[in-house]
Amino acid sequence: MLHDESFFLRQRQQFPSLQRQLQGHPVVYLDGPAGTQVPQRVMQAMVDYLTRHNANHGGCFATSRESDALLHEAHRAAADLLGADDPDCVFFGSNMTTLTMAVSRALSQTWQPGDEVLVTRLDHDANVTPWALAARDRGVVVRFVEIHREDGTLDLDDLRSKLGDRTRLVAVGCASNALGTINPVADICRWARQAGALTFLDAVHYAPHAAIDVAAWGADFLVCSAYKFFGPHVGLMWGRRDLLESLPAYKVRPAPADLPGKWMTGTQNHEGIAGTLAAIDYLADLGRDATGQPSLDRRPALLAAFAAIGRYERQLGQHLLAGLLQIPELQVWGIADEARWAQRLPTISITHRQWRAAEVAERLGRAGIFVWAGNYYALQLTETLGLEPDGMVRLGLVHYNTIQEVDRTLAELAQQAPP
Repeated sequence: MLHDESFFLRQRQQFPSLQRQLQGHPVVYLDGPAGTQVPQRVMQAMVDYLTRHNANHGGCFATSRESDALLHEAHRAAADLLGADDPDCVFFGSNMTTLTMAVSRALSQTWQPGDEVLVTRLDHDANVTPWALAARDRGVVVRFVEIHREDGTLDLDDLRSKLGDRTRLVAVGCASNALGTINPVADICRWARQAGALTFLDAVHYAPHAAIDVAAWGADFLVCSAYKFFGPHVGLMWGRRDLLESLPAYKVRPAPADLPGKWMTGTQNHEGIAGTLAAIDYLADLGRDATGQPSLDRRPALLAAFAAIGRYERQLGQHLLAGLLQIPELQVWGIADEARWAQRLPTISITHRQWRAAEVAERLGRAGIFVWAGNYYALQLTETLGLEPDGMVRLGLVHYNTIQEVDRTLAELAQQAPP
């Protein structure tokens, strides 16, 4: 038995979708990097909001005041999740991409022709194209940080060499949604700050696996999405107060000028934010259960949760990686050295030497193992690796997965013969 296995098997009972079967066998959800399953409490929170508290913001009646109180608590919870000390510096939106587009438009108003922004070949396109579009509109140069092809890590020497007095922004992911590579964002933030540049961190893929700490990292902006950490389809963003206050927001009149209302254009997805609060509290309760301290405050409880999740996912991921490396027809992309596991998350992408990625995913899907094929919007990466147009097959583990599911996946990949 794995360390903590029985504990995480109990957590599975909170996820109704994990009971689904296909052809008499339980479904294996390895599609978490594209969106995780959600616990019952998240669904119930959304239903409860719509049933009992559904109202618009700022009314002088009971449901509106109850709704506002819930939304205020959601900002506090999101700040705890992100390691921020000011809940007003967290705001919600429809998704990470939309939030990034809005901030890129605002931030670009401070740029001048000839300025530079750095993006990377490793990132999801939502942390590339918004900056490229904004740069195009302002006559700003976009420079790409290259990767080490052999292990899918950022070329940090290349990054540092491209930082200069014209650099205005460094946009980088906390972890690759395609290869699982963890980037040293605290170092990158420090280097950018020394060059006089701002940093924009994409934590979408990182958020379900490890603790975020905007204060310790020294970030200027950070964005993630609740549907990647066991919640509904809601995006959330944090920014430094001085930046959020000084930047021009594109909004209608007479929208609030104070935080966080300045950056939340229009009526928000209140039921989705209620579900986001429930997802964060699910993780906090996981940490309380793991430590046996039911009264633990939310931030330390979240840190405890991610410590436990990290230990368990490491065991699952190393078992999956070792098994994949034993199948001759498969190639693992990214970090494949078990001794370097601290540099990656349990998201592993593979290609088959004879089948296209879509064929592998289709075969696994028929066997009840749900995975993704393609580039997962990490288009710069798959182009750099020469894997377009087929892309890769992505196997994404989270804490509700099991060693039995890993073994079943490995067996399915090993036994299928080429067509």
